[in-house]
Amino acid sequence: MTRLGGTGGERADRIGDGNGDRDGAEAVAWDVAGAVESLADLWSLAAQAAVLRLSPHQLRALRVLQAAPGLNLTGLAEQLEIGLPTASRLCDRLEAAGLLERALHPRRRREVRLGLTVRGRRVLDDVAARRAQALADVLGAMAPDDREALRRGLRAFAAVREPSASPPAGES
Repeated sequence: MTRLGGTGGERADRIGDGNGDRDGAEAVAWDVAGAVESLADLWSLAAQAAVLRLSPHQLRALRVLQAAPGLNLTGLAEQLEIGLPTASRLCDRLEAAGLLERALHPRRRREVRLGLTVRGRRVLDDVAARRAQALADVLGAMAPDDREALRRGLRAFAAVREPSASPPAGES
């Protein structure tokens, strides 16, 4: 992977900026990839420090159910891009841990709806708070100008990624 700092990391040093790479975008991409990897590590470690340790799949399932309460098993499996048997076992574990509850659909008696328990919501809140604090700690160690540059860069990135945004100059 890339090393942050300097002129864009070891890989980017070999790439150079003059080979049609608009404003060194490929070199910056390698730096951003390294930063994303660091952020993913920070995110994962913060989640593992939560009161109840969950696997990434379990945490993702809880987040999907938080966003779509009442989803059925098929819907959860589709959202997680896993098979029904795997989703069912995942729900069994989450239910046994007191994080998920199953309830019959009020009109379709063969359909089971999935929802978070109060404990499940608390665990997600705990993970979110720990992640936010870990991120705040890192950002707090940065110089204010660097934090502001990061904010501007992330806003610009998000604006380009918006579906309604125009493609970057020179692309169509």
